Amino acid sequence: MFKEIVINAGEEETRVAVLEDRVLVEMYIERSFQQRLVGNIFRGRVENVLPGMQAAFVDIGLDKNAFLYVEDALPPRAGNGFHHHGLGSSITDILKKGQDVIVQIVKEPVGTKGPRVTTHVTLPGRYVVLMPTMDYIGISRRIEQERERERLKELAASLKPEGMGLIVRTVAEGVEEEDFAQDVHMLTRLWRKILHRAGQGPVPNLIHRDLELIQRILRDVFTEDVDRLTVDSRSEYEKIMELLDITSPKLKYKVFLEERENIFQDYGIEQEIERALKRKVWLKCGGYLVIDQAEALTVIDVNTGKYVGSTNLEDTVLKTNLDAAVEIARQLRLRNIGGIIIIDFIDMQQEGHRRQVLKVLEEEIKKDKTRTNILGITQLGLVEMTRKKVRPSLSEVLQRPCPYCEGRGKVLSEETVGIHFKNRIIELARRTSADTILVEAHPLVAGRLIGSGGVNLRELEQKTGKNLYIRGSQGQHIESVSIRPLYNKEEVIAHTLPVKPGQVLEVKVEEPHISNTNDGIARIDGFILDIEGAGSLVGETVPVEVSKVYRTYARARLVK
Repeated sequence: MFKEIVINAGEEETRVAVLEDRVLVEMYIERSFQQRLVGNIFRGRVENVLPGMQAAFVDIGLDKNAFLYVEDALPPRAGNGFHHHGLGSSITDILKKGQDVIVQIVKEPVGTKGPRVTTHVTLPGRYVVLMPTMDYIGISRRIEQERERERLKELAASLKPEGMGLIVRTVAEGVEEEDFAQDVHMLTRLWRKILHRAGQGPVPNLIHRDLELIQRILRDVFTEDVDRLTVDSRSEYEKIMELLDITSPKLKYKVFLEERENIFQDYGIEQEIERALKRKVWLKCGGYLVIDQAEALTVIDVNTGKYVGSTNLEDTVLKTNLDAAVEIARQLRLRNIGGIIIIDFIDMQQEGHRRQVLKVLEEEIKKDKTRTNILGITQLGLVEMTRKKVRPSLSEVLQRPCPYCEGRGKVLSEETVGIHFKNRIIELARRTSADTILVEAHPLVAGRLIGSGGVNLRELEQKTGKNLYIRGSQGQHIESVSIRPLYNKEEVIAHTLPVKPGQVLEVKVEEPHISNTNDGIARIDGFILDIEGAGSLVGETVPVEVSKVYRTYARARLVK
């Protein structure tokens, strides 16, 4: 597998893409105005202690107080890194209001929730993670060879500072003692600096900021199994080379500078990011996934779509589900979806097929650095799994809930809006002394209010006893309609008809007339122009002269 990292270092944001065999699998984005918080260490003050929730809120100087759960506040038992798991320990025994604490952010703030913090600080280096408050040795589960695990365990035990803990990272496989010792020494020095800073200055106070995105990528993602790292900024390239000189000189030959206008466009990454924000994901076989991220969990539905298979239904279903398992594992990494995930694969009759699909899903998920657990299949045939949520998902970084539909993902239909505003027009007509009412709406809603051949408009005018001008406007949101009385003739003329007979205009022919295809239709602010003989000129911009103006449309002819 060819694994590469592509870095786009812009002025306002840095974006890092990880590709496996030219396919985008992970995205990291950091913006200058919203520095990442996970890993940062603060000296904070306990704002209030909540015995009912076994948690405390800590003021660390951010907009929202941080949430400290009892498990993350308990002093560890000597000799191992595990907590008392609430053995009679209440949050009120450990923390008091007004007390100062050193805490580290483990979870970014999301939505209305503040960040989650812990008192058990971890400092990641390249080969090890130092845990200054825990006496413990751990080896990455990804290192599978027993002999290597033993060697690393002994090495960690000999280098571990007194009373502190070490976790050996996957990258440490086959690493010599010297590199290891250098890492431990650097992290111990960093911890002493942090403690020194914590003893001074105001409270709350940021006492350690985790590395910037590119440095974190070099520390955590740019490992031996990466074949190439490409960056589009000369200054960042020089910084990377300087840093690798100190940490991993062997990796320097894999780094390349490509000063391109848009490196993500050239590598096809931009298009992939766009796709990663859509609900629907097409599979190679012609089937598709639908991914819905809800508040409590993410649901993924698998469908055969355009794929009809070649032999029998069972094979079609199996092929679609196998393709889906591979793509789901990639989408979870790419979209950085965390929490509970439910997958509705297409029903499989054979137990062997179910096992095969689960096996592929398990294999693909091994490529994911984020801790993921497959819990099995429920009675309804749904696959339940969890993925650790540390940083916001791709959609949380790049999107925000739609202010129009308030995150429902749906807008009211033109029928619903038309009926609602028809009643509003009748109501306003009752209250106003003006003879004329101007209604501006989205073209779909305006069309619904006017009706075929103006039938609804005539009916409304009879009902209200008023002159109604209904204008379609592309700029109007589909759920909102503007209704206002017009009191004098000038105002009526100024607001109602955007064109006058004899006027010459340049307009774009948008579509042929529905019933008379010889004519073409153009629009000015949503007002319809019916152009004689322009049916064959769709897409072209032509000069026309307005011949006759009606209340809901105007006729025009081509200027030769």
